[in-house]
Amino acid sequence: MHPSLHAATTPDKPAYIMAGSGEVVTFGELEAQSNRLAHFFRKSGLKTGDCVAIFMENNRYFFQATWAAQRSGLYYTCISSRLTAGEVTYILKDSGAKILISSRTMAPVATAALADVPGVKGLMVDGDAPGFQKLESALAGMPATPIADQAAGGDMLYSSGTTGKPKGVKGPLSGLPITEGGPLLGMVKLLYGIDDRSIYLSPAPLYHAAPLRYCMSVQRYGGTCIIMEHFEAEAALAAIARYRVTHSQWVPTMFVRMLKLDETARTRHDLSSHVCAIHAAAPCPMEVKRKMIAWWGPIIHEYYAGTEGNGFVYCNSEQWLAHPGTVGRAILGEIHIVGEDGKDVPVGEEGMVYFANGPVFEYHNDPERTQASRNAQGWSTLGDVGKLDGEGFLYLTDRKAFMIISGGVNIYPQETENVLIGHPKVADVAVIGVPNEEFGEEVKAVVQPVDWRDATPETAQELIAYARAHLSPIKCPRTVDFDPELPRHPTGKLYKRLIRDRYWGKRDSRIV
Repeated sequence: MHPSLHAATTPDKPAYIMAGSGEVVTFGELEAQSNRLAHFFRKSGLKTGDCVAIFMENNRYFFQATWAAQRSGLYYTCISSRLTAGEVTYILKDSGAKILISSRTMAPVATAALADVPGVKGLMVDGDAPGFQKLESALAGMPATPIADQAAGGDMLYSSGTTGKPKGVKGPLSGLPITEGGPLLGMVKLLYGIDDRSIYLSPAPLYHAAPLRYCMSVQRYGGTCIIMEHFEAEAALAAIARYRVTHSQWVPTMFVRMLKLDETARTRHDLSSHVCAIHAAAPCPMEVKRKMIAWWGPIIHEYYAGTEGNGFVYCNSEQWLAHPGTVGRAILGEIHIVGEDGKDVPVGEEGMVYFANGPVFEYHNDPERTQASRNAQGWSTLGDVGKLDGEGFLYLTDRKAFMIISGGVNIYPQETENVLIGHPKVADVAVIGVPNEEFGEEVKAVVQPVDWRDATPETAQELIAYARAHLSPIKCPRTVDFDPELPRHPTGKLYKRLIRDRYWGKRDSRIV
């Protein structure tokens, strides 16, 4: 399956629509533009296995660039639009990108980054900038037909850097025809029923692995993607109603924001076309998921996986209701829960989550990190802690890097965060360990209130009491601080290291 096949049979069908502007890109237009850009890549000397970088916000040109690279045998590295020039430069150098494709919106950062990477060619869409060639002029006269040596390329994406510098995940190119998809293609059809009739809402940034890969899978099947330029809670509901969306993908913070809309805003949109809502990327508090299933019905599907692609864990709504809190059972790779001694722990006990017999990955230019992700048996981990029940369902506890050690007791903050997010005055929350002279660390909650007027000592005590009503005191915050906005990535991941660094006297590193 491939957009080129749909361009031949249904050229006027929308491949994707920008939800805010209403701009439509048909399969015929996507085919022509991706072919022209593929010819430009070859004219610029790029060959199979080379890399291009894409540094853009969600816009109409994004998939033209990814499909051009995919049909040219190139790696395409999609870079977070939230990065600074120095961070973009780091990824350009690390990935070895030969071309940087950017946009007028991102031009100030892109221009500064490109200036620090001699030899990288710049292409600018929807505008002009120093050091960049306009996309329109670059493609003028380029054929709208395929290049002679089409080959299947693939993504090389960078982790979001929530615990350190981003890591590039590079797998081998398949060597297959461009029309052959990978394992994800079969899974989205089997698990979610995606096909050429699907209308798929993507509210997240396209540079992230899940939105990018799922949208391109939908386009392979001939479905239509609805791309939100930016997520807004009620706008997402309105998009479902307006475009008769059938499928969608979310992160838990989006659920929280939709649930906290007032009743009128939540109920005035017709969601009857919506038959499948997928979520991942961050742990979902149990009460949030219960409320979403009660609201939308048993259409919610969850998975646990990473950019690394070393395994895939899945559950539907019925399975989750029977096993509350689970992220599912493995359908790709075999789960092992490993203790500090490197051995499997008994059922129900916590340990590091490893995948065995799954796809192999490596971190680009970083053999030490690649090796650190493996154990003696060669199993690989994403750094999460969890446990299995007797039926093989996985429950995530937290990330190893976020564990708090207070008086010798290991505390995983995710459980406390899941409780506090249920309080009506809490819009977002991070629970961290801060220095304590007697115990080494103590538990602190940093809260983004729904209304900043609630950022008071009285509310802090109210939240501490609320936590103590639901959890053992050792897991509850001793203090609460307030922040107007927590450093959470649009993909749902919280940059907890940035918050933690404030309290440990470390230099505040940039969000990447």
